[in-house]
Amino acid sequence: MKVKRLPKDPGPAAWNALLPAADAAQPLEAAITADWLVIGAGFAGLAATRRLNQLCPGDRIVVLDAVRVGEGPAGRNSGFMIDLPHDLASDNYGGSLHRDHAQTSANRAAIKFALEAGAEYGLGCEAIIKSGKLNAAATEKGLKHNADYAGHLSKLDEAHEFYDAQTMKEITGTTYYQGGLYTPHAAMIQPAMFVRGVAGGLQSNRVSIFEQSPVTSLARNGETWRAKTIKGSVEAPRVILAVNGHAESFGYFERRLMHVFTYASMTRALTVDEVARLGGAPIWGATPADPMGTTVRRISGVGGDRIVIRNRFTYDPSMEVSDGRIASVGRDHDKAFTARFPMLASVEMAHRWGGRLCLSRNDAPAFGEVDEGLFAAVCQNGLGVAKGTLSGMAAAELASGVGGDAAAFLGAEAGPTKLPLEPFSYIGANAFMRWGEMKAGREL
Repeated sequence: MKVKRLPKDPGPAAWNALLPAADAAQPLEAAITADWLVIGAGFAGLAATRRLNQLCPGDRIVVLDAVRVGEGPAGRNSGFMIDLPHDLASDNYGGSLHRDHAQTSANRAAIKFALEAGAEYGLGCEAIIKSGKLNAAATEKGLKHNADYAGHLSKLDEAHEFYDAQTMKEITGTTYYQGGLYTPHAAMIQPAMFVRGVAGGLQSNRVSIFEQSPVTSLARNGETWRAKTIKGSVEAPRVILAVNGHAESFGYFERRLMHVFTYASMTRALTVDEVARLGGAPIWGATPADPMGTTVRRISGVGGDRIVIRNRFTYDPSMEVSDGRIASVGRDHDKAFTARFPMLASVEMAHRWGGRLCLSRNDAPAFGEVDEGLFAAVCQNGLGVAKGTLSGMAAAELASGVGGDAAAFLGAEAGPTKLPLEPFSYIGANAFMRWGEMKAGREL
């Protein structure tokens, strides 16, 4: 099959821009063979590679990525590794109790796997830390969302704690929030630092990662698969496809994947005076009480003290958005930032970007053996760090034949259901998201 389109990521990958320049890329420029080929070096691809390394010692693993590690969707993530239910189509993130309980257990296994990777490769707390997570509420409606979600968590027997407005101000430095809901088991990452660190830790005489090497075609060649890149090729009997929404570009799950962009802006580094004016904790992250609201992170460390604003969703089946869209959404980010941090009204945004999500209509993953020796670990439904890590682990377990809890969990999930024909999907999805954003009010 010829790959129909190659990834296009709008705007700079700001998390990567904060880091020291990486060594020169090593594109694939030869015809090579391997025991395993992993396509994609994001959360799923790197998790699959690490799990294969554990399960199949001695096997040769090749990883291909279309861009630099940390420049693609993984490096554009907001950095929340969420363990609990987080359905973006729900009013309060929750779903059925049975499924949410199973998903929480699976997500925590993924978090444990990622934390172990961080420790193994010496990445440090700035790259990944188990920190817990805030759901921030700016309105009475948001407080009700949090109360409803807390009720769901109580039924799941999950720990949580309500924060009042004063506590939220002590953490965030702003009086914008009326309350918050804290849950203790999520992790936070610096996305580019994490994926670059894991990729570097995996490189060995048995694991080779080739960047700037997009797969242009993939075909069965007798007992093996042959993936061609612009200047080289890889032959391997088993392939893990870890390209999230771009699985459709390879011919799989057509009309079953929703290609959604979300957008973020990051400030320049704050001055000492601005940090003093803001107050609050130097590091924190808050998802919105309303799923369509604004996510906010404050970071400190490499790159300085900065604030990240993330909001707005658009459904774009072409998997591309224009610079004009980034600029337009950026104006919404500026409003959200100024409303929350009026004491920093003069602080400019240094970076604006978009990141691709892949969702399914029924919140199901696209997972499993889709062809002989070809395994999909895609469609993370808005939880790219946790569910991407989980699907990579599970694909490695399934493909290697050893089984495991991750493979059993995802293997039992229903696949993505079909979408309505275009233009009905485009019109319906964008109308649903605009309506959700309008209802979010001050939570946006």
